[in-house]
Amino acid sequence: MSAQKGKDLLIKLADGAGGFETVAGLRTRQLAFNAETVDVTNADSAGRWRELLAGAGMRRAAMSGSGVFKDAASDARMRAIFFDGGIEILQVIVPDFGRIEGAFQITGLEYRGDHAGEVTFEMALESAGALSFTAL
Repeated sequence: MSAQKGKDLLIKLADGAGGFETVAGLRTRQLAFNAETVDVTNADSAGRWRELLAGAGMRRAAMSGSGVFKDAASDARMRAIFFDGGIEILQVIVPDFGRIEGAFQITGLEYRGDHAGEVTFEMALESAGALSFTAL
């Protein structure tokens, strides 16, 4: 796979009408998958090497992004989702890889502003259910 443009990694939020809209003004974004392990090592384990139970650990995805809100409506929507503790359906497009879709909750929302610059935000999201993957 050749190098990809960072702007092509998109985070989209369900629009309530069966479609998705790109989350406002994200300049940087990141998606990470994690899986916990279940250790089943016992006295009979060969050479006392650790053994793990396949498929038994908890899986999760974490996303983060930062940027600027394009308008007051997008700022208000993300802020409302955060303060309500809502869980929303998101879609993440990874170029030449695939589309990940599922429920996420905003777990962090930060605002920052420089004296001579625009107000920026950072947000963190955690998966809140099973995710689907569609290869592109």
